[in-house]
Amino acid sequence: MRRLPERIELKTREQLALMRRAGLVVAEALAAMKAAAVPGASTADLDDVAREVLARHGATSNFLNYHGYPATVCTSVNDRIVHGIPSRDERLREGDLVSIDFGAIVEGWHGDSAISVAVGEVAPEVAALSAACEAAMWDGLAAAHAGARLTDISHAVETSIRRAGKYGIVAEYGGHGIGSAMHMAPHILNYGRPGKGPKLEAGMALAIEPMITLGRRETQELDDGWTVTTVDGSWAAHWEHTVAILDDGPWVLTAVDGGRDELERRGVAVSAAAA
Repeated sequence: MRRLPERIELKTREQLALMRRAGLVVAEALAAMKAAAVPGASTADLDDVAREVLARHGATSNFLNYHGYPATVCTSVNDRIVHGIPSRDERLREGDLVSIDFGAIVEGWHGDSAISVAVGEVAPEVAALSAACEAAMWDGLAAAHAGARLTDISHAVETSIRRAGKYGIVAEYGGHGIGSAMHMAPHILNYGRPGKGPKLEAGMALAIEPMITLGRRETQELDDGWTVTTVDGSWAAHWEHTVAILDDGPWVLTAVDGGRDELERRGVAVSAAAA
């Protein structure tokens, strides 16, 4: 029997507006956690910051208790790629790179974003790794417009990474649809040929999130059942934004400016909804 493709959820403008509210909570919390990611701070301190922002806005966490996950943020330091669990015993050190992944729910609608934060002064190759990952995310976001195909995003991300340097592109994890749930169809690879997969339509919302390493792309999951690290011990970076696709252009729901600055640099006009 031929397997039918998973249905991709289409949102109304009103539903996307609620996702925007969730996205702005996420943006505020990530900015606060970035400021708190200083030498000597624990990764659990970052979780405390996120909880305070959620409480202040009456939002809830879409990470806490998700399949049993025990925290409101994922804090992945150095060779950890994703899903690192915050700890009171883990202290950030000068030169670390911590990837912070965070999401929020407002009235049942989800936002999800991630940043990689340099703790103090990092090595030049680490700064370049994070910059390449962030740029690849934005290049993928620029390809997320009505009429494009899903793998146009994947191809844009991969092309950006390959252009930046010799980095490992993590294959097991990628982006995803988002809306009334955090993880929905479609799965979005961070590599691949363009012009494949479903056509992108107004009302779709996608979380685009490249993960790259300074070495090999192979990963392993630790005994805690969550933390994913590189196999070779090389350091990793992770960046993510949630984007809504509208008839007149993309709207980055987790960016304070709606994505205008970075997308216009790439020749892409954002939706009027981002005004």
